[in-house]
Amino acid sequence: MSIEVRRVKCSRCGMVRQEKLPWLSAHSGYTQRYAWFVGRQCQKSTVKDVARELHLHWETVKELEKEYMRAKLDRAPEPMPAVIGIDEISVGKGHVYRIIVSDLIEKRAIWFGGNDRSEKSMDQFYRWLGPDKCKMIRLAVMDMWKAFETSARNHVNPVAILYDKFHVISHLNKALDKVRKQEYARLAGKIAHSLKARSIHCFHDTRILPPKEKILSSFYSTPTNGSTSPIC
Repeated sequence: MSIEVRRVKCSRCGMVRQEKLPWLSAHSGYTQRYAWFVGRQCQKSTVKDVARELHLHWETVKELEKEYMRAKLDRAPEPMPAVIGIDEISVGKGHVYRIIVSDLIEKRAIWFGGNDRSEKSMDQFYRWLGPDKCKMIRLAVMDMWKAFETSARNHVNPVAILYDKFHVISHLNKALDKVRKQEYARLAGKIAHSLKARSIHCFHDTRILPPKEKILSSFYSTPTNGSTSPIC
């Protein structure tokens, strides 16, 4: 495609201005429609893969994707979240974090910022949202990071806190391993060797275990009405 773009010299300041065409991309040499096509491709593929498929430099793909994302943000409705999800993402080598907050009902990110994952950085989100909209929040989903919970309780009252199950299970597994190691140290011989790396028995009902496994399970639990209750 070949087009003529007019350049005009301003009579007041003397500077030369170039005509702006609404259908042209901010990135020189591409149309806005093509930029948005590249942005949609980046939603389902990596920047590297899109660049290889479209025969573009990956820096070009990245800039066109940014343009697409800015256009989506401009069209996004004003956030009025009732259920939010809070998480942090790494933005560089080492422990360099930014906080991302999503509206879980609308299924979209509404805020990205902070200098780290501290309570002070988390407070920036609630100040940005404003006290009236903070009152609309009924549930905050997050990991078990104390700074996130403290900030939520300070700015949204009352608010229900729901912990990410991944972190709950992680703490449970650590407690389970601690009990298993204690039992391993208490016992001796072949039984102790059999208990090694057998934490799965804590979660099983003896009625569904093979006979040999029931013996091992009995070292982790105590019978209650024919079933087992984990000692951990």
